[in-house]
Amino acid sequence: MRNYIQVRTNSLLSRVCFMFLLSLISVSVVYGQNPEEQEILNTFKNQEAVVYKTVDGKELKMTIFYPEADKMKQNNPWMLYVHGGGWAGGTQYNIFRKAFLGTLQSLIDNGVVCATIEYRLAKGKTNAYDAAVDAKDAARFLLKHAEKYKLDKEKYGVWGGSAGGHLSLVTALGKDPDFKGDPQLSNYSLNFKCVASYFPFTSCLNPDLRPGSIFEDGKLFERLLGAPLSEKPDLAKLLSPTELLEENSPPILLLHGAEDPVLPIINSTYMVEVAKEKNAHVELLTVKNAAHSFNGKNIAPSIDEINDYATNFILSHLK
Repeated sequence: MRNYIQVRTNSLLSRVCFMFLLSLISVSVVYGQNPEEQEILNTFKNQEAVVYKTVDGKELKMTIFYPEADKMKQNNPWMLYVHGGGWAGGTQYNIFRKAFLGTLQSLIDNGVVCATIEYRLAKGKTNAYDAAVDAKDAARFLLKHAEKYKLDKEKYGVWGGSAGGHLSLVTALGKDPDFKGDPQLSNYSLNFKCVASYFPFTSCLNPDLRPGSIFEDGKLFERLLGAPLSEKPDLAKLLSPTELLEENSPPILLLHGAEDPVLPIINSTYMVEVAKEKNAHVELLTVKNAAHSFNGKNIAPSIDEINDYATNFILSHLK
Protein backbone atom coordinates (compact mmCIF):
# COMPACT_ATOMS: atom_id res chain seq x y z
CA MET A 1 0.00 0.00 0.00
CA ARG A 2 2.81 2.43 0.85
CA ASN A 3 4.46 1.75 -2.51
CA TYR A 4 1.16 2.28 -4.31
CA ILE A 5 0.55 5.60 -2.57
CA GLN A 6 4.13 6.68 -3.31
CA VAL A 7 3.75 5.82 -7.00
CA ARG A 8 0.43 7.69 -7.19
CA THR A 9 2.01 10.69 -5.41
CA ASN A 10 5.01 10.72 -7.72
CA SER A 11 2.73 10.42 -10.73
CA LEU A 12 0.60 13.33 -9.56
CA LEU A 13 3.68 15.40 -8.83
CA SER A 14 5.04 14.67 -12.29
CA ARG A 15 1.76 15.76 -13.87
CA VAL A 16 1.73 18.99 -11.85
CA CYS A 17 5.34 19.70 -12.84
CA PHE A 18 4.55 18.95 -16.46
CA MET A 19 1.53 21.26 -16.45
CA PHE A 20 3.58 23.99 -14.77
CA LEU A 21 6.31 23.64 -17.37
CA LEU A 22 3.69 23.74 -20.13
CA SER A 23 2.26 26.93 -18.69
CA LEU A 24 5.71 28.51 -18.63
CA ILE A 25 6.22 27.60 -22.28
CA SER A 26 2.80 29.06 -23.14
CA VAL A 27 3.56 32.28 -21.31
CA SER A 28 6.91 32.48 -23.11
CA VAL A 29 5.21 32.17 -26.48
CA VAL A 30 2.69 34.87 -25.57
CA TYR A 31 5.44 37.30 -24.63
CA GLY A 32 7.62 36.48 -27.62
CA GLN A 33 10.11 34.37 -25.72
CA ASN A 34 11.06 30.89 -26.80
CA PRO A 35 12.30 28.36 -24.21
CA GLU A 36 15.93 29.02 -25.13
CA GLU A 37 15.50 32.76 -24.57
CA GLN A 38 13.74 32.09 -21.28
CA GLU A 39 16.62 29.87 -20.18
CA ILE A 40 19.15 32.62 -20.94
CA LEU A 41 16.95 35.24 -19.30
CA ASN A 42 16.89 33.17 -16.12
CA THR A 43 20.69 33.27 -15.89
CA PHE A 44 20.58 37.00 -15.19
CA LYS A 45 19.95 37.30 -11.47
CA ASN A 46 19.36 41.03 -11.30
CA GLN A 47 16.69 42.10 -13.78
CA GLU A 48 13.48 44.07 -13.84
CA ALA A 49 10.60 44.33 -16.33
CA VAL A 50 9.26 47.86 -16.72
CA VAL A 51 6.54 49.51 -18.81
CA TYR A 52 8.14 52.65 -20.22
CA LYS A 53 5.29 53.90 -22.37
CA THR A 54 1.70 53.21 -23.39
CA VAL A 55 0.71 54.18 -26.92
CA ASP A 56 -2.53 53.39 -28.75
CA GLY A 57 -3.55 51.27 -25.78
CA LYS A 58 -0.43 49.09 -26.01
CA GLU A 59 2.11 48.85 -23.22
CA LEU A 60 5.72 48.95 -24.39
CA LYS A 61 8.10 47.21 -22.04
CA MET A 62 11.78 47.08 -21.36
CA THR A 63 13.89 44.65 -19.39
CA ILE A 64 16.64 46.20 -17.28
CA PHE A 65 19.71 44.14 -16.37
CA TYR A 66 21.73 45.25 -13.35
CA PRO A 67 25.28 44.40 -12.25
CA GLU A 68 25.88 42.54 -9.00
CA ALA A 69 25.22 44.62 -5.89
CA ASP A 70 28.92 45.08 -5.11
CA LYS A 71 29.44 46.65 -8.55
CA MET A 72 26.44 48.98 -8.38
CA LYS A 73 26.99 52.63 -7.58
CA GLN A 74 24.53 55.40 -6.85
CA ASN A 75 24.76 56.51 -10.50
CA ASN A 76 25.70 53.84 -13.05
CA PRO A 77 26.49 54.15 -16.77
CA TRP A 78 23.93 52.47 -18.99
CA MET A 79 23.26 51.21 -22.50
CA LEU A 80 19.96 51.00 -24.37
CA TYR A 81 19.59 48.07 -26.79
CA VAL A 82 17.30 48.29 -29.85
CA HIS A 83 16.51 44.96 -31.51
CA GLY A 84 16.47 44.07 -35.19
CA GLY A 85 14.01 42.07 -37.26
CA GLY A 86 13.43 43.98 -40.48
CA TRP A 87 11.58 46.78 -38.60
CA ALA A 88 8.49 44.51 -38.56
CA GLY A 89 9.70 41.60 -36.43
CA GLY A 90 12.10 40.54 -33.70
CA THR A 91 11.82 41.06 -29.95
CA GLN A 92 13.78 42.68 -27.16
CA TYR A 93 15.32 39.25 -26.51
CA ASN A 94 17.33 39.42 -29.73
CA ILE A 95 19.95 40.74 -27.31
CA PHE A 96 20.62 37.08 -26.42
CA ARG A 97 21.92 36.29 -29.91
CA LYS A 98 25.59 35.51 -30.39
CA ALA A 99 26.50 38.92 -31.79
CA PHE A 100 25.36 40.67 -28.60
CA LEU A 101 25.17 38.27 -25.65
CA GLY A 102 28.87 38.31 -24.80
CA THR A 103 28.93 42.10 -24.84
CA LEU A 104 25.80 42.26 -22.67
CA GLN A 105 27.40 40.00 -20.08
CA SER A 106 30.70 41.89 -20.17
CA LEU A 107 29.05 45.28 -19.81
CA ILE A 108 27.07 44.12 -16.80
CA ASP A 109 30.21 42.59 -15.28
CA ASN A 110 31.87 45.99 -15.71
CA GLY A 111 29.15 47.87 -13.86
CA VAL A 112 27.03 49.00 -16.81
CA VAL A 113 23.24 48.76 -16.52
CA CYS A 114 21.66 47.52 -19.77
CA ALA A 115 18.07 47.91 -20.94
CA THR A 116 16.50 46.15 -23.93
CA ILE A 117 13.21 47.42 -25.30
CA GLU A 118 10.05 46.67 -27.21
CA TYR A 119 8.93 49.20 -29.80
CA ARG A 120 6.10 49.58 -32.28
CA LEU A 121 6.78 47.36 -35.27
CA ALA A 122 6.41 48.61 -38.83
CA LYS A 123 3.04 47.10 -39.56
CA GLY A 124 -0.25 48.64 -40.59
CA LYS A 125 -0.24 52.34 -39.73
CA THR A 126 3.16 52.35 -38.01
CA ASN A 127 6.61 52.59 -39.60
CA ALA A 128 10.27 52.90 -38.65
CA TYR A 129 9.78 56.51 -37.59
CA ASP A 130 7.43 55.35 -34.83
CA ALA A 131 10.03 52.80 -33.75
CA ALA A 132 12.68 55.53 -33.50
CA VAL A 133 10.31 57.71 -31.47
CA ASP A 134 9.75 54.79 -29.09
CA ALA A 135 13.47 54.18 -28.71
CA LYS A 136 14.02 57.84 -27.90
CA ASP A 137 11.15 57.74 -25.42
CA ALA A 138 12.69 54.69 -23.76
CA ALA A 139 15.89 56.66 -23.21
CA ARG A 140 13.91 59.68 -22.01
CA PHE A 141 12.04 57.45 -19.58
CA LEU A 142 15.31 56.18 -18.12
CA LEU A 143 16.58 59.73 -17.75
CA LYS A 144 13.36 60.77 -16.04
CA HIS A 145 13.65 57.89 -13.58
CA ALA A 146 17.43 57.89 -13.31
CA GLU A 147 17.44 58.07 -9.53
CA LYS A 148 14.97 55.20 -9.19
CA TYR A 149 17.04 52.90 -11.40
CA LYS A 150 20.39 54.30 -10.20
CA LEU A 151 21.42 55.57 -13.61
CA ASP A 152 23.96 58.21 -14.55
CA LYS A 153 22.29 61.15 -16.30
CA GLU A 154 25.28 61.77 -18.57
CA LYS A 155 27.05 58.46 -19.22
CA TYR A 156 24.83 56.43 -21.53
CA GLY A 157 24.79 55.04 -25.05
CA VAL A 158 22.72 52.99 -27.49
CA TRP A 159 23.37 49.84 -29.52
CA GLY A 160 21.58 47.43 -31.81
CA GLY A 161 21.84 45.22 -34.88
CA SER A 162 20.40 45.21 -38.41
CA ALA A 163 17.14 47.20 -38.27
CA GLY A 164 18.10 47.85 -34.65
CA GLY A 165 21.50 49.04 -35.82
CA HIS A 166 19.76 51.55 -38.07
CA LEU A 167 17.36 52.58 -35.30
CA SER A 168 20.17 52.94 -32.77
CA LEU A 169 21.87 55.40 -35.13
CA VAL A 170 18.67 57.36 -35.73
CA THR A 171 17.96 57.36 -31.98
CA ALA A 172 21.35 58.89 -31.18
CA LEU A 173 21.73 61.20 -34.20
CA GLY A 174 18.18 62.41 -34.76
CA LYS A 175 17.31 65.75 -33.16
CA ASP A 176 14.78 65.46 -30.34
CA PRO A 177 12.28 67.99 -31.80
CA ASP A 178 12.06 65.84 -34.95
CA PHE A 179 11.10 62.77 -32.92
CA LYS A 180 8.48 63.94 -30.46
CA GLY A 181 6.83 61.17 -28.51
CA ASP A 182 5.12 60.91 -25.13
CA PRO A 183 4.42 64.47 -23.88
CA GLN A 184 5.24 63.32 -20.33
CA LEU A 185 8.80 62.63 -21.47
CA SER A 186 9.32 65.60 -23.78
CA ASN A 187 11.26 67.68 -21.23
CA TYR A 188 14.20 65.24 -21.27
CA SER A 189 16.91 65.97 -23.84
CA LEU A 190 19.12 63.14 -25.05
CA ASN A 191 22.89 63.27 -25.37
CA PHE A 192 24.26 59.81 -26.04
CA LYS A 193 27.96 59.27 -25.40
CA CYS A 194 28.41 56.44 -27.93
CA VAL A 195 26.70 54.20 -30.46
CA ALA A 196 27.53 50.61 -31.41
CA SER A 197 25.68 49.74 -34.60
CA TYR A 198 25.90 46.22 -36.06
CA PHE A 199 25.35 45.53 -39.78
CA PRO A 200 23.02 48.55 -40.18
CA PHE A 201 21.12 50.22 -42.99
CA THR A 202 22.53 53.75 -43.23
CA SER A 203 20.86 55.74 -46.00
CA CYS A 204 17.51 55.91 -47.78
CA LEU A 205 18.92 58.49 -50.19
CA ASN A 206 21.99 56.78 -51.65
CA PRO A 207 20.90 54.36 -54.42
CA ASP A 208 24.38 52.80 -54.51
CA LEU A 209 23.56 50.94 -51.27
CA ARG A 210 20.58 49.07 -52.70
CA PRO A 211 21.92 46.57 -55.28
CA GLY A 212 22.21 43.11 -53.77
CA SER A 213 20.36 44.14 -50.61
CA ILE A 214 16.85 43.78 -49.22
CA PHE A 215 16.15 47.29 -50.57
CA GLU A 216 17.03 46.39 -54.15
CA ASP A 217 13.48 46.42 -55.55
CA GLY A 218 12.41 49.40 -53.42
CA LYS A 219 9.41 47.65 -51.85
CA LEU A 220 10.88 47.61 -48.36
CA PHE A 221 10.71 51.40 -48.26
CA GLU A 222 6.94 51.04 -47.94
CA ARG A 223 7.54 49.27 -44.62
CA LEU A 224 10.28 51.63 -43.50
CA LEU A 225 8.49 54.85 -44.46
CA GLY A 226 4.87 53.74 -44.65
CA ALA A 227 4.82 54.71 -48.35
CA PRO A 228 7.01 54.47 -51.48
CA LEU A 229 10.31 56.36 -51.25
CA SER A 230 9.21 58.93 -53.84
CA GLU A 231 6.25 59.96 -51.67
CA LYS A 232 8.19 60.53 -48.44
CA PRO A 233 11.46 62.37 -49.25
CA ASP A 234 11.52 64.34 -45.98
CA LEU A 235 10.89 61.26 -43.85
CA ALA A 236 13.49 59.33 -45.87
CA LYS A 237 16.07 61.98 -44.96
CA LEU A 238 15.01 61.87 -41.32
CA LEU A 239 15.56 58.10 -41.27
CA SER A 240 18.96 58.24 -42.99
CA PRO A 241 21.77 58.14 -40.39
CA THR A 242 24.31 59.52 -42.87
CA GLU A 243 22.14 62.61 -43.31
CA LEU A 244 21.84 63.06 -39.54
CA LEU A 245 25.57 62.74 -38.87
CA GLU A 246 27.37 65.89 -37.72
CA GLU A 247 30.82 66.83 -36.50
CA ASN A 248 29.64 66.85 -32.89
CA SER A 249 27.75 63.54 -33.15
CA PRO A 250 28.65 60.90 -30.54
CA PRO A 251 31.43 58.42 -31.39
CA ILE A 252 30.10 55.54 -33.47
CA LEU A 253 31.35 51.99 -33.89
CA LEU A 254 30.05 50.12 -36.93
CA LEU A 255 30.47 46.34 -37.03
CA HIS A 256 29.74 44.63 -40.34
CA GLY A 257 30.27 41.30 -42.08
CA ALA A 258 32.26 41.57 -45.30
CA GLU A 259 29.96 39.07 -47.05
CA ASP A 260 26.61 40.41 -45.81
CA PRO A 261 23.94 39.77 -48.51
CA VAL A 262 21.08 41.36 -46.56
CA LEU A 263 22.52 44.79 -45.83
CA PRO A 264 25.90 44.82 -47.63
CA ILE A 265 28.92 46.32 -45.94
CA ILE A 266 28.81 49.28 -48.33
CA ASN A 267 26.23 50.67 -45.86
CA SER A 268 28.98 51.00 -43.27
CA THR A 269 31.86 51.95 -45.59
CA TYR A 270 29.69 54.71 -47.02
CA MET A 271 28.96 56.04 -43.54
CA VAL A 272 32.69 56.08 -42.79
CA GLU A 273 33.23 58.14 -45.96
CA VAL A 274 30.51 60.60 -44.95
CA ALA A 275 32.04 60.84 -41.47
CA LYS A 276 35.40 61.81 -42.95
CA GLU A 277 33.74 64.57 -44.97
CA LYS A 278 31.93 65.86 -41.88
CA ASN A 279 34.84 65.30 -39.51
CA ALA A 280 32.72 62.99 -37.36
CA HIS A 281 33.99 60.06 -35.28
CA VAL A 282 32.93 56.83 -37.00
CA GLU A 283 35.02 53.66 -37.02
CA LEU A 284 34.34 50.33 -38.71
CA LEU A 285 35.17 46.80 -37.60
CA THR A 286 35.03 44.58 -40.71
CA VAL A 287 34.36 40.90 -40.03
CA LYS A 288 35.87 38.72 -42.75
CA ASN A 289 33.92 35.74 -44.13
CA ALA A 290 30.83 36.88 -42.22
CA ALA A 291 27.33 37.21 -43.60
CA HIS A 292 24.45 39.00 -41.86
CA SER A 293 24.41 38.60 -38.08
CA PHE A 294 28.03 37.39 -38.39
CA ASN A 295 26.94 34.01 -39.70
CA GLY A 296 29.59 32.02 -41.54
CA LYS A 297 32.61 29.78 -41.09
CA ASN A 298 36.04 30.96 -40.03
CA ILE A 299 34.90 34.53 -39.46
CA ALA A 300 37.64 36.90 -38.36
CA PRO A 301 37.66 38.35 -35.81
CA SER A 302 35.80 35.63 -33.91
CA ILE A 303 32.50 36.20 -32.09
CA ASP A 304 34.33 36.41 -28.77
CA GLU A 305 36.75 38.96 -30.21
CA ILE A 306 33.88 40.97 -31.69
CA ASN A 307 32.13 41.01 -28.32
CA ASP A 308 35.32 42.14 -26.59
CA TYR A 309 35.93 44.86 -29.18
CA ALA A 310 32.42 46.27 -28.79
CA THR A 311 32.66 46.09 -25.01
CA ASN A 312 35.94 47.98 -24.94
CA PHE A 313 34.61 50.64 -27.31
CA ILE A 314 31.53 51.22 -25.15
CA LEU A 315 33.43 51.23 -21.85
CA SER A 316 35.97 53.69 -23.21
CA HIS A 317 33.17 56.24 -23.69
CA LEU A 318 31.12 55.53 -20.57
CA LYS A 319 33.76 55.25 -17.87
